[in-house]
Amino acid sequence: MKRIWILCLGFWILQANLPAQSNSPVIVGAELFAEYFPLLKDKKIGVFTNHTGRVGEEHLVDMLQRSGFDLRVIFAPEHGFRGTADAGEHISDSMDIQTRIPIHSLFNLNGKKSGLAIVSQLDVVLVDIQDVGLRFYTYYISMYQLMDACAKYHKQMIILDRPNPNGFYVDGPLLDMKYKSGVGCLPIPVVHGMTLGELAQMINGEKWLPEGKTCLLQVIYCKNYTHQTKYQLPVPPSPNLPNMKAVYLYPSLCLFEGTKVSVGRGTAFPFQVYGCPQMQNHSFSFVPKSVPGAKFPPFKNQTCKGTDLRAIADDSIFQAGINLEYLIDAYRNTPAVRPFFNSFFENLIGVDYVRKMIVAGRSAEEIRAMWQADVENFKIQRRPYLLYESEVTF
Repeated sequence: MKRIWILCLGFWILQANLPAQSNSPVIVGAELFAEYFPLLKDKKIGVFTNHTGRVGEEHLVDMLQRSGFDLRVIFAPEHGFRGTADAGEHISDSMDIQTRIPIHSLFNLNGKKSGLAIVSQLDVVLVDIQDVGLRFYTYYISMYQLMDACAKYHKQMIILDRPNPNGFYVDGPLLDMKYKSGVGCLPIPVVHGMTLGELAQMINGEKWLPEGKTCLLQVIYCKNYTHQTKYQLPVPPSPNLPNMKAVYLYPSLCLFEGTKVSVGRGTAFPFQVYGCPQMQNHSFSFVPKSVPGAKFPPFKNQTCKGTDLRAIADDSIFQAGINLEYLIDAYRNTPAVRPFFNSFFENLIGVDYVRKMIVAGRSAEEIRAMWQADVENFKIQRRPYLLYESEVTF
């Protein structure tokens, strides 16, 4: 076992020192053993991860345990350690059957810092999880909570960075902090264009932790990745983002979660369609069912009329960015559904003017113009924290 570990270590030392090639495959932080194995030696370790934390065909937790490291606890985000729970579903603490390591849920802590007192018993918190780069995608909020605990107890956080599949652009309004919630906790755009490693550095640098604390942080960078890379996720990041089309449409379609329109939860194509039973002038239909990851979908067993976006070319999605045309279309074609929006909408979009402008009949272009200054200012603000070459493509 020791000889195998030494051979692997030698291979990754060689890989780490090779120059990056434009056609070289991306090497994620978790694969760079030579850079973080020495940092974990003789340390009591907590691991923040889920089903996406894979090293080849093996899970990071299994690999670290097999390699003899002292893993004390697994921190699990929304959807749980195995990534199968519904969005927003309460996740209880438990035990991983395979490794017998305790699992501590970070979701539904509701800001109770006592829930992370276990960090005081560790030496280091290791982060390895696949994010999708959106303010309302909650994995970064769990990381933020752990950073706060690490700062409080003077513990180190090591982030094994992974690419952001939406990391090639920035779009959307900054969060107005009066709408801070469980789906948004930082003054960043809807699409922030950063990896978790970059965002963690920004959290430290901008003093966004409570009381202006900073976390002892080290990031293991990805190799052969830039912000122009259209990174294909090897594992779906959550139950209702089953493919790259859903990941690319998610910045636009997740806003429907603040309305009375379905985005296809409970179908084979979540976040690739939208509709509801009352929608007019649309011929496409779908029927949500109770399925794993969407046990109680909106309009369960009802026929929804709406729009199928699966045939849209990826390049068209990239060029549109956050596409408010979908929301405007749904609003105009559901006159019987009023109120159309619910209070969760502002938590998702982060400001109050988008709902008002849609109701007033303003165009998508007029609404997008309202946040362009936010986007440009944020690009300047984040620049010192970027770890990878960045030229936003649109």
